[in-house]
Amino acid sequence: MSTRTVVLGALLATLLGCAGPEPPPAVEPLPLTELLGAGATAGFERAVSHRNFRFPEDHGPHEGFRTEWWYYTGNLTGDDGRRFGYQLTFFRSALAPAAPNRTSAWGASHAWMAHFAVTDVAGDEFHPYERFAREALGLAGARGEPFRVWLEDWSADVTTTGFRLRASQEGTEIDLSLEPGKPPVLQGEAGLSRKGAAPGNASYYYSQTRMPTTGQLRLNGRTTEVSGESWMDREWSTSVLEQGQIGWDWISIQLEDGRELMIYQIRRADGSSDPHSDGTLVEQDGSYSRLPMSAWRLEVTESWTSPESGTTYPSGWRLAVPVAGLELDIEPLIANQEIPHSIRYWEGAVEVSGRDGERPIRGQGYAELTGYR
Repeated sequence: MSTRTVVLGALLATLLGCAGPEPPPAVEPLPLTELLGAGATAGFERAVSHRNFRFPEDHGPHEGFRTEWWYYTGNLTGDDGRRFGYQLTFFRSALAPAAPNRTSAWGASHAWMAHFAVTDVAGDEFHPYERFAREALGLAGARGEPFRVWLEDWSADVTTTGFRLRASQEGTEIDLSLEPGKPPVLQGEAGLSRKGAAPGNASYYYSQTRMPTTGQLRLNGRTTEVSGESWMDREWSTSVLEQGQIGWDWISIQLEDGRELMIYQIRRADGSSDPHSDGTLVEQDGSYSRLPMSAWRLEVTESWTSPESGTTYPSGWRLAVPVAGLELDIEPLIANQEIPHSIRYWEGAVEVSGRDGERPIRGQGYAELTGYR
């Protein structure tokens, strides 16, 4: 799911006049519901029925839809034993449906936003960054063959064996190679992920849930060789949230026994969980099964209040998946992993412990918390 849909809406007028590593001045964080509702959808394609996914073609852009996003997160360990989390995400938003073919190098049919963050567990530090650009002059964009998505010098590129991620700002830098690991997982109903009752309030959504990762991470003047595992989420849509839906809690987990788990709980304004909340369990061999909301229970066990924004977020969970025999406790690696930029949300590395039946089990993952104010 993710802030993947957190793309730009009311920011577009600002984006048309800005590009570069710094966010526009004096921009207040925007409510999620203003960006992801069903308005202004005329002329765009909608996620209303099943489609045939094709790889590697679907790694590339789907410009008939209003928004799309490429989402990479991961847990890494340095050759010195230090632990890190990272996020690199790219968001595209169409400026208008059926945008004309631009002949000028200054023309732009899409606006782009990207987020890059590194969690330093030992240092109890979080380093989040944000960039905007139009696609004019090649500042940002995406292509399918060969796959590449970029915003200035932040990029994800296909390689002969997987993907390469590169991003650098203010001395924080990653250069990572991701192997495919398991085949893509089609989320929801064979890749059609319904987020609401109205037709088209859905996305096309797939994930690569365990991608062996190696490379370099630079932080505070120190370069470290790192290795670990990444998770990629890929979605495109035109509208998602409906009236009464205010945000979601999304959690991805990579268990030590080779299974992966993803759940998202859509929250409603009255405090209830929306019935379109969903999840997936991936087996060691890459086979997977859908986990509707009735198949799991998510309980908040701790909370944390941001000293910067005053926003209170969940900061610990107990997740029960009876059909898989799992009882899991989930905790952030550090409390403050709040993205404090144009869309304020919490996205960070987590660790997992618990039981698989009578057997202890551990894991790692990422959590995303949106719509908290």
